[in-house]
Amino acid sequence: MFPGVGTLVNVTTVLVGTVIGVLAGHRFQPRTRDVVTDALGLVTLLIAGTAAAAVQDTALIDAVGSSAPLLIVLGSLVVGGVIGSVIGIEDGLERFGGWLQRKLQHRSSGTDGADRQRFIEGFVTSSLVFCVGPLTVLGSLNDGLGNGADQLYLKAALDGFAAIAFAASLGWGVGASVIALVTVQGSLTVLGAVLGDVLPDAHIAALGAAGGLMLVGVALRLLRIKQVPVGDLLPGLVVAPLLTALLVAVR
Repeated sequence: MFPGVGTLVNVTTVLVGTVIGVLAGHRFQPRTRDVVTDALGLVTLLIAGTAAAAVQDTALIDAVGSSAPLLIVLGSLVVGGVIGSVIGIEDGLERFGGWLQRKLQHRSSGTDGADRQRFIEGFVTSSLVFCVGPLTVLGSLNDGLGNGADQLYLKAALDGFAAIAFAASLGWGVGASVIALVTVQGSLTVLGAVLGDVLPDAHIAALGAAGGLMLVGVALRLLRIKQVPVGDLLPGLVVAPLLTALLVAVR
């Protein structure tokens, strides 16, 4: 199969899941949609915990020592959060989601402020869930390297079911997240094809642990506990492997 097929399948499952979720969501009472969102938040929390456990990865500990992984994750989120807040990534995502909502929905449909916010929340939350995580990075890089797209096929199945649950409560904004999905996974696939094996196992583990904690923030949003600005933390995905490389060099 050609490089990028995994992302193509992933986009398809998200779009199909969105359509099913929107059609089914109209049949649900608001309380039912809230329960579905809560369930998805809990599952996201479980996935996040599994990903964050990479902080104990053997390759990472061997490379930087037993105490450094936690410091790497802390540093990546703090430094990444500062960079992201200065750049205004979260605000930019929300503005982009609002622009998409205005373009994709007819003004005659009577869209109000609540519907607009629902669309934005669906776009931003889904983009973060679908694009932050070890399967996104590992699967896309392996697809580009020609090692197969099995990991992305698994991710596509998970994202498809997640899209149904999201769209049932958050609407068409979930489908718009395929723009972020294509951008992120497509770029990583190209990077894998051009540069080969980009990151050692230790660096991937650090990235996965940081991404797992970001997914905890997404889960907190879904559970309506706290609106963590996860978008502003995204630069931490770059900072984590850089900090790992720095510690490996000075160790």
